Formats: sequence, C-alpha cells, structure tokens
Amino acid sequence: MKDLRIVFMGTPDFAVATLKALVENQYHIVGVITAPDKPAGRGRKLNESAVKLYAKENNLNILQPINLKDNDFLETLKQLQANLQIVVAFRMLPKVVWQMPEHGTFNLHASLLPDYRGAAPINWAIINGETKTGVSTFFIDEKIDTGDMILQEEIHIEPDENVGNLHDKLMDIGSQLVIKTVKSIESGIVSSTPQQNASADIKTAYKLNKDNCKIDWKTSINGIYNKIRGLSPYPAAWCTLINGDEMLDIKIYKAEKEIISHNDDIGTIVVNKTFLKVAVTNGYINIMEIKLPGKRTMDIKSLLNGYNFEANAKML
Repeated sequence: MKDLRIVFMGTPDFAVATLKALVENQYHIVGVITAPDKPAGRGRKLNESAVKLYAKENNLNILQPINLKDNDFLETLKQLQANLQIVVAFRMLPKVVWQMPEHGTFNLHASLLPDYRGAAPINWAIINGETKTGVSTFFIDEKIDTGDMILQEEIHIEPDENVGNLHDKLMDIGSQLVIKTVKSIESGIVSSTPQQNASADIKTAYKLNKDNCKIDWKTSINGIYNKIRGLSPYPAAWCTLINGDEMLDIKIYKAEKEIISHNDDIGTIVVNKTFLKVAVTNGYINIMEIKLPGKRTMDIKSLLNGYNFEANAKML
C-alpha cells in the first residue's frame, strides 16, 4: 500500500489526544480541519479551538471552513490528495467530503456503538447508571454514528466517577484505538461489520439542554446521584433553590447519596454548620460542591460559612 496521507477533523480537547498520537506515531497529516474561531468572553476576543492550537504548535496545515459544501473548500480538500480522513468530535460531514479519500473516512465515538449514538455519549452513560462504556471506530455513512464498525474497546465505569474523569480516560483509550485502526487500514487487513441499526433497545445520547440537565427531586435517589455526576463538571446539573424570598437557579457539581428512611417532604433541605442535604425518595442527597448565581463553585462548608438557609428552604 502507498503511504497514508491523512486529513484530521476535530475541534475540542477530546480530539487533540488523537491528533497528538498520530503526530507522535509519525503519520503524514496533510491537513487539519477544525471549527472557525469564535468570539468568546466579555471582550469578544476570537477563541481558537483546542485542535487549532495544537496544530499551530506543530506547524500543521489548518483549514477552518464555515460551509463544508463550499466549492473553494472542496477544491482545497481535493488538492491535499488525502487517502484517509479521521474524524474525532467534529460535525456531520456531507457525502462529498466523507467519500472523497480512497481508504474512506472513519470516526472515533465515545461509546460502545450502537448504544449512545449522538452528541453526549459520555454524559448519558453515567446519567443512565451504566457500569461500562468504551470507544468505537467506524466508517462514516449518511447517518449519524451508524456506519460499519471497525474496532471497539470497553472500560468499566466506577460507581463514583464523574463525566470529567471518564472523558479523560476515554480520550486516551480512544487515541490508541485510532492508531490501531490506522495500522489495520495501512496493512490492508482492515475489516468492518455493519451495526445493528433498528432496535428499541438502542440507547441514545441526546444533545444536552437546560431541560434535561435539571434535577427532578422526585426521581430515584440513584437517578439524581447519577445525573449530578454525569453532568459534572460540564454542563452541570441544576435546580431551583427556594430560600425565604429568594428563588435561585443553582448548579450542583458533587454529591453523595445516603439511603435511609425519613419522613421529610421531597426537596426539603436539612442543614447544619457542616452539611447540606436534600430529602429524596429512600434517603438524602448530600451536596458537596455547589454554585450560586454570580458566585464561584465552592465546597459546602465554604458556602455555609457565609450563606444562611431559612427553616423552610427547599429545592425544586
């Protein structure tokens, strides 16, 4: 087989680990495609993606198309003469892009496909209380995360693990799975198998939004606990605190569960100088880290040093 000429596509930190692994394994990266710079912060300074920053440091050829169907971009992409494209945490590609290289375009996805296709697979695995997850490589087709599977690797989810920790584990494991996938393509022995595409049992990784990040204190104690760790540190589970005349939307980053019988109404806050817990079905959620509007994230003892809860305070 002739040498691989690779175009890499990705945007966030999760993708950088794979690009770094490809560079360190001395693969020929002829182009890096990433999101356009976006204004961010109060000064609206242009913010460059994590992938762009790494690519600049390593003198890689960077493309930042706004429209992936733009004729000028497509012509530039053709001129790179790539024979393999690798996608990690990017956007949906038009067919004219993914079918361009001789050896196809493959994607790294942070789940054990076909489960958790979609935008937030790492979050939903924890939110749904899974005890295992993993990474998958597959050839891209017309739909999202449905193409023929190449390789998978499975890992255990610890019972107290949050999405930040799991993200970093999958990022590292995924980068090595991409290298294995590239080596199998390079050797000409790559094989792929069709995914199961139609089943009521397949779980979906829906895009996260304000509604599905809100804590419902009436759900099970395990469900609430899993939602908090499955959204920490980003974007964070939230709820409304009623405290006297105040009605505040707060974020909860860390909690523990206490399974015990009680007679408190759901959402009742039980507080003293060292702890704050919320009554739920079959026990309490002990809040360990919290963020009030306009304040920094703090541990519960720091919060209680300067914030008073009324006797009838509750969480909605």
